[in-house]
Amino acid sequence: MLYRRLKFLGWLVGLLVVVLGGSYLFAPQWLMQANFTREAMAAHLDKHSVQAGDTHWSYYEGGDGPTIVLLHGFAADKSVWLEVAKLLTPHFHLIIPDLPGWGESSRVADASYNIDAQVARLDAFVQVLRLRRFMLVGHSMGGAIAGVYASSHPGQVAELALVDAFGLKSTPNAFDREVQAGKDPFVYDDRAGFERATAWAFEKPPTVPGRFVDVLVKRNQRDHAFIERSLDELRQPSQYLAMQNRLGQLSMPVLGVWCHEDKIVDISALDSLRNGLTAANAISTSTINGCNHMPMLEKPEQTAQILSGFALSH
Repeated sequence: MLYRRLKFLGWLVGLLVVVLGGSYLFAPQWLMQANFTREAMAAHLDKHSVQAGDTHWSYYEGGDGPTIVLLHGFAADKSVWLEVAKLLTPHFHLIIPDLPGWGESSRVADASYNIDAQVARLDAFVQVLRLRRFMLVGHSMGGAIAGVYASSHPGQVAELALVDAFGLKSTPNAFDREVQAGKDPFVYDDRAGFERATAWAFEKPPTVPGRFVDVLVKRNQRDHAFIERSLDELRQPSQYLAMQNRLGQLSMPVLGVWCHEDKIVDISALDSLRNGLTAANAISTSTINGCNHMPMLEKPEQTAQILSGFALSH
C-alpha cells in the first residue's frame, strides 16, 4: 500500500513538472496570469469589471476599512500594487483599477488618453461604484491623474497620496531629454529592449524568466502605437505640468512619496509639490532609499507602511 501511494505521488509530481514545464515553454502567458491570480488571492482581492462611460473597467477589490483607490502609472497595470495590497487589506478597503486603455480595461481607438481625459473617465468610474470620501493614491502618470482629479473633486477625496508622480516641475534629467528628443523609452521589440526599459525604472531590475519577458515583449509590440501616441500627448506642457498648475486648489491632506534615486521623475519634484500646496490642510513627505521609480515593487513594505501611517493619521 505504501509503495503504491509513493508511486502515485511520484507520478503526480512528474505530471506536474511536465505540465508546468510545458506551460512555461508553450503558454508562459498562462503561468503569468496564474501567478497574478495567486498574488491577488494572497492579498484577499477579487477581480471585478464594470462599464463606466466609454470604458469597460477591470479592477481588484478587497479588504475592510476606509477606502483607498490605487492608480498605476504609464505602461503599467493594476498588478503593480499587489505586493503593497497584501499589506493594506487587513486594515483598508482597496479599489485597484486598470486605468482606461491599459491592462485589461478597454481602449477606444483614436480617443485621447491624456491626463484630463483620464480624469473624466475616473470620475465616471467613481460614480458607478458610488465611492464616497476615499483616499486616492497615484503613481507616476497615475499621480498626475489623481492630483488633477482631487483638485476638481475635493468633496470626494479625503486624502491624496502622490508616489513619484508625473505632472510637477522638476530638474530635467536624462529621461526627460530622451522623451523631449522624441524617443520613447517605454517601447521595445526584444529582450534587450525590455532590459533597457526596466533599467530606467528600477534601481535593481528584477530577474524575469526569459519566456515571461517574451510575453511582455509581444504585449509591448502590440501596444506600440498606443504607447507612442499616449506619450506624445504627455509631452505637451499642459500635460507634463498638469498637476503643478493645480496644486493651489488642493485643500485635503497631501502626501508626497519619492524614491531618492528616481531616474524618471527627479526627486526635485517633491520640492515643487511642497512649495505649491498653499491650501492643503496638512502636508507630509517621505523619501525611500534603495529604489528608483517603482517603490511599490522595490520597497513594498516601506511603501505600505508610509501609506498606512498617512491614512490612519487623518
